[in-house]
Amino acid sequence: MSVHRYLIPLLVIWLLTPLAARAAESNQVVSSRVSVSLVSATRAASGPTITLGLLFRLKPDWHIYWSDPGDAGEPPSITITAPKGAKAGPFSYPAPHWLVASGVGDYTEDGTVLLPFTLTTPRPGVSSIDATANWLVCDPKICVPEHGRFTLTLPGGTGPSAQAPLFAAAAAAMPRPSPFRAIIAPDGTLAITGAGLSRAVVKSAHFYPDDPGVIVNAAPQKLGYVANGFTLGLKPADAAKPLTALAGVLEITDPAGQTQALTVAAAPGSPPAPLVTTPWLVWIGAALLGGLILNLMPCVFPVLAIKAMAVARFGRNDRAEARRESMAYTAGAVLAMMVLGGVLLAIRAGGSALGWGFQFQSPVFIAVMAWLVFAIGLNFAGMYEISGMENLGSGLAARGGLLGSFATGLLAVVVATPCTAPFMGGALAAALAAPVILGLGIFAALGLGIALPFVAIAIVPGIARVLPRPGAWMDVLRQFLAFPMFATAIWLLWVMALEAGASGVLIVGAGGVLLGFALWLLRFRGIVARGVAVLAVVATGVLLARVTATAAAGTGGHGLQVTGAVAFSPAKLAALRAAGQPVLVDMTAAWCITCQVNERVALDPASIQRLFRAHHVTLMMGDWTRQNPAITTYLAAHGRDGVPIYVYYPPDHAPEKVLPQVLTPAIVTRAVTGT
Repeated sequence: MSVHRYLIPLLVIWLLTPLAARAAESNQVVSSRVSVSLVSATRAASGPTITLGLLFRLKPDWHIYWSDPGDAGEPPSITITAPKGAKAGPFSYPAPHWLVASGVGDYTEDGTVLLPFTLTTPRPGVSSIDATANWLVCDPKICVPEHGRFTLTLPGGTGPSAQAPLFAAAAAAMPRPSPFRAIIAPDGTLAITGAGLSRAVVKSAHFYPDDPGVIVNAAPQKLGYVANGFTLGLKPADAAKPLTALAGVLEITDPAGQTQALTVAAAPGSPPAPLVTTPWLVWIGAALLGGLILNLMPCVFPVLAIKAMAVARFGRNDRAEARRESMAYTAGAVLAMMVLGGVLLAIRAGGSALGWGFQFQSPVFIAVMAWLVFAIGLNFAGMYEISGMENLGSGLAARGGLLGSFATGLLAVVVATPCTAPFMGGALAAALAAPVILGLGIFAALGLGIALPFVAIAIVPGIARVLPRPGAWMDVLRQFLAFPMFATAIWLLWVMALEAGASGVLIVGAGGVLLGFALWLLRFRGIVARGVAVLAVVATGVLLARVTATAAAGTGGHGLQVTGAVAFSPAKLAALRAAGQPVLVDMTAAWCITCQVNERVALDPASIQRLFRAHHVTLMMGDWTRQNPAITTYLAAHGRDGVPIYVYYPPDHAPEKVLPQVLTPAIVTRAVTGT
């Protein structure tokens, strides 16, 4: 990013300043190519240090070189000759220009350029400074080495000098520390990820390395896009020597042509999967397969009872009715997934960093779901029937009808989405980064995948014929399936305990009692019983406000559930990686059943704990039960929008490995031992 546009207006003002006010500038060394002088930001050196700068006014088509000049050239240098013992610090440079000619890539500065530096003097109060400087100035045809001697006499007094605005403009043009995560792959792929980075805000980008000779400077840097970020394809200078770390300046240009320069230090790792290289049909297929596999994941266990009743109804001889109910179930599942995806897309578009399963981070949602599944369990157990409304609410799975099947599909998706299944991670990331229509299409494919087994049962005659005919056994099955629903309510109560504490559990428990009492009163037809039932339901609703207040006062989270684990911290992870220590990152949540199963089966067993100790592996757990921006950023950097995710960082700065979402002790062992 050139500072020319910042300095020219200020230079005009400076030229109009009376000569007496220019005393903070040395003599000028002038050639037909450039005019150079030494300037000070202040009128006097009030302490042992003072900010100076070498000011270049380059003629059109001429340039000097950046700190890393590239394949040819030399950066400017300065030597302080008086006062004796004074030392000049390094120059600060604005972002350079990329210049390629005849296969040679250089990094240059042109126009009006101020290179600030700090001078340390042997004593305070220095009033005169002598220096010599060397620089190489070039145009497209020729390079000319130049040098000059400068004497800067400070006018004295307090406050900034007349040249201070030049320093302010130069400071505004300097690269700022990057807020984004940067990783460099051995093949030279530089990945930059973070909230707010997308194809819509990044039109072009270029990386300028601090160290010469690490990349092919003349090679184009191909821009690609990943979830919440982008990649640049750098070409290592030595193909036999993979890049393990990289530092420099990254310049990003938005569609409006505005640029920003950032200093980055990329750690070794594997970049997220690119979005632009994968056809959208692949993501649709991955979403469809992921939704299908989701039927086998632990997160779907809470709705197995509802699905079992739906399958039982499909065993009837009325094939046309079975097909209609199957389509209604599918429509409910697809619509619920699209609404859920649409809400997530809208919130993300508004700037909030939410991910898959975000609804389970709300104690109010947890309370409502606990009461709903408890009411369904009471219905299955035969405590109540809702005459004339059998296709709505908590009687949805116990009765037939198109509305009942549609509502079953809705609930199946809402309850079954706290975790992700294999193939879903990339599809979700692609959906949240894609245009709205394509994103909603991917979410619709997820819903269709969840409903596929029931579509097959209804449409394929051979499958339906093996199902038993409806009969008295269905009532027994219905009563038996009440217990999984009660177990689900207990699980949700446990999640509430972790999110809102003991007070939250008390409130949800009291609400369950009120709701059960209201449903029991439905068996009585008197107006008094119905009125009391309405009051009980209203009282249950009032308790939701108390859930919100309790949650706001609580700390949330489910703590560290695995022996020897430490809490996730980006700073701690960076420190361990800098020391070359192996780390296994586990992003989890209390409401993620898959996470809980994985932790108990594959991370907490004594044999795995011994393995971690033997190989000095730090297990770092990130708790996403409640909103955590650091974890959301980490998920986005790895192309994920939900938990679980398991990332293993091998020792000695080897590239990271993303493990499968369903863990086994063998998978963990192979990752740690490298076998």
